[in-house]
Amino acid sequence: MTELGNGLFVARQYADALPVVEAQLSMKRRLGASEASILVVQNNLANTYHELGRLEQTLSMREDVYIGWVKLRGVEHENALISANNYSASLLEAERYVEARSALRKVMLVAQRVLGESAELTLKMRWIYARALYEDASATLADLSESVTTLEIYPIARCVLGGAHPLVADIGCALEQARAVLAARKTPPLGSA
Repeated sequence: MTELGNGLFVARQYADALPVVEAQLSMKRRLGASEASILVVQNNLANTYHELGRLEQTLSMREDVYIGWVKLRGVEHENALISANNYSASLLEAERYVEARSALRKVMLVAQRVLGESAELTLKMRWIYARALYEDASATLADLSESVTTLEIYPIARCVLGGAHPLVADIGCALEQARAVLAARKTPPLGSA
C-alpha cells in the first residue's frame, strides 16, 4: 500500500493517492504500528492534502505531526525540526504570519544549535521566518528591518549550497523583496510633505 500511495503521489495523481494514504493511516492505527511509522504516514497525508489545496487539513495534520515528533523524540530531533519547518511553511501559506513567526522563533535557535547556522534546514527556517515578517501587511519598520537582517544569510547560503540551489535563489529573491518593502515603507508618499 505504501508503494501504491507513494507512486501515485510521485505521478502527481494526488486525488487517487488520497484514499490510499488515508487507508494506510487507518490500517497502521488499527494494527498498532509504531508511533514513528504513523507519523511518517501522517506527513505523507499532509503532503497530499497540500497538493490538493486543502490548506486547513494540511495545517491540522502538520501540527499533529510536529507535536507527535516532539513527544516521541524531543524538540532537538531532526524529524521534529523538519516537521516544525513544514508546519511553519503552511502557516505562512495560510497568511497566518504571527503564528508562523511564533512557531519558528522557538525552533530556529534549536536548529542553529543542533544542526548549525549554515545547515539547509536552518537556512529554510530563517527564510520562512523573514517572509512571515515582510509579507505581513501589519509589519512594523522594526519587523521589516529584522526581515532584511535575517535574509542577509544569502552569502552563507550561496557558499554552502552553491549558486544553483533553489533555496539560494529563493533567499536572494526574498532579500530583494524585503529590501523593497522596507524602502517603500520608509519613503513617504508623494505630496505628504
